Amino acid sequence: MNYKGYLIDLDGTIYRGTEPIPAGKRFVEQLQENGTPFLFVTNNTTKTPGTVAQRLATEFDIHVSPETIYTASLATIDFMKSDAKGNKVYVIGEAGLTDLILEAGFVWEEEHPDYVVVGLDNHLTYEKVVTATLAIQKGATFIGTNPDKNIPTERGLLPGAGSVVSFVETATQTTPVYIGKPEAIIMDKAVELLGLNKEEVIMVGDNYETDIQAGIRNGIDTLLVLSGFTKEEDIPQLPTPATFVLQSLDEWSF
Repeated sequence: MNYKGYLIDLDGTIYRGTEPIPAGKRFVEQLQENGTPFLFVTNNTTKTPGTVAQRLATEFDIHVSPETIYTASLATIDFMKSDAKGNKVYVIGEAGLTDLILEAGFVWEEEHPDYVVVGLDNHLTYEKVVTATLAIQKGATFIGTNPDKNIPTERGLLPGAGSVVSFVETATQTTPVYIGKPEAIIMDKAVELLGLNKEEVIMVGDNYETDIQAGIRNGIDTLLVLSGFTKEEDIPQLPTPATFVLQSLDEWSF
């Protein structure tokens, strides 16, 4: 297919937890061989782009530069900088989110932050949710890094960032600003980074709710691969079909 650039999901598309998806590796290598620009657009905020690139190389033998990886963490930073409410922030999340935010010049504040950012946190505690809840009640802007209810792993579908965000949303009765797929915030910036127009790119992913909706809502063609979250039996019930649906990325014709 004649697309000038590709936006590609990672977990469930290129790998599944710690399990390789061989067709995903071949897909990326074909793009590299063709010289076609691509950007991994991931809602995963637990790792920095450098760490993601290193993991792709060491665990999956996929060799890309950190610049090809645009995470919901980077999109969150871009949003806060453009919003310009202030530089004080409280974060529920891991190093791939917290470290990047602090490195970008934001200052940690628990009592009266300008922003409360909530992402996936493998060390989530009730007290962290308490701190976030009180800060949002005092007027902090509530940001959810991404709405993923679950993440596909070799163990099965585990709670995702969206589950944590829902916890805080219920406690505060406040709707968050969502950053990651399927929101326009992350997709507009990703297309801009590719240096292309929306009609020239395609979004590739395994999750209809995030990856494919990201394309549908933002005027970008979509390729749904049935290697992760969305299953073949789900297809008939989907409200708006993906542009393409494949069992495996090996079936794609460049």
